[in-house]
Amino acid sequence: MWVKIAVTLSAGLIVLIMAGFALLEGQASAQNPTLYWGSTGNDVSRVQQRLSQWGYYSGIVDGVFGGSTSQAVSRFQRSNGLNADGIVGKTTWDALGLSAPDNVPAVSRGAATGRGELTLLAQVIEGEAADEPLTGKVAVGAVILNRTKSASFPRTISGVIYQPDAFESINNGQAYRPLTQESIQAAGMAMNGYDPSGGALFFWNPSKSVSPWVWSRSIVTQIGNHVFAR
Repeated sequence: MWVKIAVTLSAGLIVLIMAGFALLEGQASAQNPTLYWGSTGNDVSRVQQRLSQWGYYSGIVDGVFGGSTSQAVSRFQRSNGLNADGIVGKTTWDALGLSAPDNVPAVSRGAATGRGELTLLAQVIEGEAADEPLTGKVAVGAVILNRTKSASFPRTISGVIYQPDAFESINNGQAYRPLTQESIQAAGMAMNGYDPSGGALFFWNPSKSVSPWVWSRSIVTQIGNHVFAR
């Protein structure tokens, strides 16, 4: 009898151990691999396609990580305040908006988005509007979300944010400062549909030097130090 119990327990323990390995394997497979010169496959193609969409890569999307891909990755990293090592690790995957999806998705104005997108939106709000009132922070987030609905801009939050030279805080690294709770709150409010910008697609501080072109846009409102325009 004791032998049977021991065998049963041992069999159960083996099942638990095997289940644990399967779970760990599943978690590992959900992570994007680190890509570098010489890597090949669908993950390289995904990176090439995203870099091509954003104007950093002009080569063929062939799934081969060679010199032109490495240079494009470095340009993207340099433009967005990352270590320009030409290697696609977790930070670069996140910046490209191609990270493995979170287990619990959020919803943004009818479009699925991950927790990483909320954090990314909050980072740009922090970088662009740290000294603005809460309403002004929400308005900056709303502009980014409004762009995802416009045919003139990329369709994702990360795509809008990482367009070359789209946001000063990405170029100068201010978006990578520690997040405040108010910026996180503002990002959540914008994602939930609050838009004090009145549907604006652009914002700027009129007291600072900006491109003369932007003054051709129709100004909708002013909140704090920023004007918002379509």
